[in-house]
Amino acid sequence: MIGITILGSTGTIGINTLDVIARHPERFRVFALTANRNVKDLLAQCITWRPAFAVMVDAQAARELRTGLKEAGVATEVLDGETGLCTVAAHPETGYVMAGIVGAAGLLPNLAAARRGKQILLANKESLVMAGEVFLRAARTGGAQVLPIDSEHNAIFQCMPSGSGYAPAARGVSRILLTASGGPFRTRELGTLDSVTPDEACAHPKWVMGRKISVDSATMMNKGLEIIEACWLFNTGQEAVEVVVHPQSVIHSMVEYVDGSVLAQLGNPDMRTPIAYALAWPARCESGVKRLNFFDIGRLEFEQPDDRRFPSLRLAREAMRAGGTAPAILNAANEVAVAAFLAERLPFPAIAGVVESTLAALAPNPADELDVILADDRRARETASRLAGVAG
Repeated sequence: MIGITILGSTGTIGINTLDVIARHPERFRVFALTANRNVKDLLAQCITWRPAFAVMVDAQAARELRTGLKEAGVATEVLDGETGLCTVAAHPETGYVMAGIVGAAGLLPNLAAARRGKQILLANKESLVMAGEVFLRAARTGGAQVLPIDSEHNAIFQCMPSGSGYAPAARGVSRILLTASGGPFRTRELGTLDSVTPDEACAHPKWVMGRKISVDSATMMNKGLEIIEACWLFNTGQEAVEVVVHPQSVIHSMVEYVDGSVLAQLGNPDMRTPIAYALAWPARCESGVKRLNFFDIGRLEFEQPDDRRFPSLRLAREAMRAGGTAPAILNAANEVAVAAFLAERLPFPAIAGVVESTLAALAPNPADELDVILADDRRARETASRLAGVAG
């Protein structure tokens, strides 16, 4: 049986991963579960799954979890902090690591898993956005396998020629087409976006996601980050990656070949599909996802993204062109701005403004060393916090 560590087990990715694992108890065992400070849900998961380890990033939450597990008679060992995350990600009994932590916080445990040669199921796009060269170098050196979990990149992976580590153009690929739902404000009047509330931004029309990722979908920054992620995962330049707005969210992405063929991966918008694909790869396993009914869908629509409505796409491409630590600066500024919006301290359209001003204020450095990347991440957070009017 394969031991699985789930980084971010109380989030959407973690919950869906446990659902898929529950369907295949003969193949997988839960070795470690982790969360930030959600004691209640992690305690319930530990009582159900009895992992060897549980990690709470917050030290006080870890103390509360230890007490709860003792009262429940569960022998799970509790670790805390970033060190705890790295320990379970790199542990010898961990075969697969579900990298489901949102944001920059997932980078170091994901690197720990890469250095120890784990099968990394990568739902944390920020590891590649911030530190693509460093992360993939660690994976190559450690002998790790990186399988994408984002529905778009998982779809591309399924549509690509078999094999890895190749330049797509050398295998007949001419274009990668990233689909995007357009989020909840695809057709909303631009002049009304100043009044958008966090709850409105988080009400995604198709996907069930966490609040931060939902806001990124509403601004389409998630698609900007996915452009950068796709370039690293599939060894290509951003000029070969195009975004297509597809409101039905049935086609999860496409790959165009030089002969004019376009291969698409379709399915209901349910994260259990890419999770099951990665868990069973190179085979497939049952996921619990409802079958696609084409007669219910009726039609598939496609649109070009509106640059005025979604300036984050332009900012992501500019950061990619600038190179070095510019994507890390982009990501850090966005995390700060989204947090300020969710706390109702920043209007929705100002998210992109904070990101753009932060990129303009900070010159990027080469991104081939982790210390430099983390230093520029901190600089960007400090700058973005000042611009957003929040405490750094």
